[in-house]
Amino acid sequence: MRVVLIGRPRRLAGAAALMLALTLSSTAVLAYADLLPASLDLDLGLFEDAAPGSLPHVAQKIALGGSLTIVAFGSSSTEGIGASTPAAAYPARLEAGLRRALPHLAGRITVANRGIGGEAVDEMLARLDRDVIAPRPDLVIWQTGSNDALRGVSLDHFREATEAALERIRAAGIDVVLMEPQWCPALDATPGADRFRDAVRALGRDLDIPVIRRSELMRDWIGQGRLTHTELFAKDGLHMADGGYALLAEAAQDTVLDGADAAPVAVAAAGAD
Repeated sequence: MRVVLIGRPRRLAGAAALMLALTLSSTAVLAYADLLPASLDLDLGLFEDAAPGSLPHVAQKIALGGSLTIVAFGSSSTEGIGASTPAAAYPARLEAGLRRALPHLAGRITVANRGIGGEAVDEMLARLDRDVIAPRPDLVIWQTGSNDALRGVSLDHFREATEAALERIRAAGIDVVLMEPQWCPALDATPGADRFRDAVRALGRDLDIPVIRRSELMRDWIGQGRLTHTELFAKDGLHMADGGYALLAEAAQDTVLDGADAAPVAVAAAGAD
């Protein structure tokens, strides 16, 4: 068996082109992840050279037709506080959006909501193994930094603990996307809150991890007239409302698909072409 790297597929078109190319080759065999024996290591060291900010495990599942599992990890913005129903929270909307964008995966896309309101970094790390590493998802989207600012957590501790956790997640073979704190009146009134936003961005830059720049996006949604303040914010002035969660899910979907596009995809082939 040899391994072929297909560089940077463009979503559905890329996946279709990959399948067609393999079909035209008499000796190439598409290695569907769900059908391969458990003893076969699909990684084969192929992700070591992944492009900065790419999501190679997600890319492989999209291209090879396997089940795609995502854990949405975080606090109240992940849990969906402020949304009218659980289905209006961003993780549920993200799952629905990815299923529409990737119909060849049918119902094999799952976004598990593992948000618990009020948690700061130490509470989230206490359940990291249970909620993120043990389930072995393909991707975790980690929303963090808001409660740390509100509760006066040391910025150095936040950064060091978060960086150590990110390294553990990636060492477990899980892709990562970070989501920064929201823009909202409550955080605007908290001295030093913007430093936690900047710390999340710095971790993304330093570790080549995509960051959903939520604070920046929320300001743009208002500035561009996509949402009114009432549509964006819940009545408490801290959490998002349904309109904000809908656009946040769109931003998360774009980040996931763009990260997959940036990664090479490994397929197994036998013999010569």
